[in-house]
Amino acid sequence: MRITVTVNGTEYTRDVEPRLLLIHFLRDELGLTGSHWGCDTSNCGACTVWLDRKPIKSCTALAVMADGRSVNTVEGLEQGELDPVQQGFMECHGLQCGFCTPGMMMTARWLLDNDPDPSEQDIRTAISGQICRCTGYENIVRSIRWAAEHPASEIATEIEVSAS
Repeated sequence: MRITVTVNGTEYTRDVEPRLLLIHFLRDELGLTGSHWGCDTSNCGACTVWLDRKPIKSCTALAVMADGRSVNTVEGLEQGELDPVQQGFMECHGLQCGFCTPGMMMTARWLLDNDPDPSEQDIRTAISGQICRCTGYENIVRSIRWAAEHPASEIATEIEVSAS
């Protein structure tokens, strides 16, 4: 089946098997390996991407479901500079092995786009569909909170000031 999907702003047309999972399309067909394939049952959330700006677990979505639609992956977060979510994960040590990180970042960015000042409970609820086996979530929550407190414009200003 021939599909056309816009991924991170770039349109791709490919022939795919109707049963091909979206995660495999992204990783194997497009070479976008930032999203991780973890459980194949939607339990871990490492494969979380956005489909039409809503988070989904791409291990349980078919590539054909994305035909004519827009997909955003973790590779699309950085637009010349680190997204505040990416910077927050660095600043607050929100990752260890990094396996869950892409899904956590996509969920965090979605949360902050919809609620720029979430409470700790809001953050914990948003990431509750994702499993981190390393961090105990404390630093992930701190990382997302950091991103909420440091909009992209502030980060750019901080970088410019420290470079002077």
